[in-house]
Amino acid sequence: QAHVTESGGGLVQAGDSLRLSCTASVTPYTNYNIAWFRQAPGKEREFVAAISWNGGNMYYSNEVKGRFTISRDNSKNTVYLYLSTLKPEDTAVYFCAADQAFNSNWPPQESDMDFWGKGTLVTVSS
Repeated sequence: QAHVTESGGGLVQAGDSLRLSCTASVTPYTNYNIAWFRQAPGKEREFVAAISWNGGNMYYSNEVKGRFTISRDNSKNTVYLYLSTLKPEDTAVYFCAADQAFNSNWPPQESDMDFWGKGTLVTVSS
């Protein structure tokens, strides 16, 4: 069973930056697209960003495009999500998920994801 672990969440002020990390024990790591989703209090989980298995393609939701950056280091089995110019509406639990890339959708849909982490909480105060 693969394990996906997020870290880096915390309490920040509006306008601040934060970097989230996602480590996945999937094998081989380079077979997997990785995506971030988030769920705000009282709302459904939504897509945030995704990066392809080789790091060659990235995709962002309109809500975060231009403010968040996704990257990956395959030597460390880790994907990073850099959050900048944070807003109170970015407050949510951020989930990382892995999707086996072969014959999968791009960008990956929530239903495509094979393994999920338990999430890390980001709270942005105004």
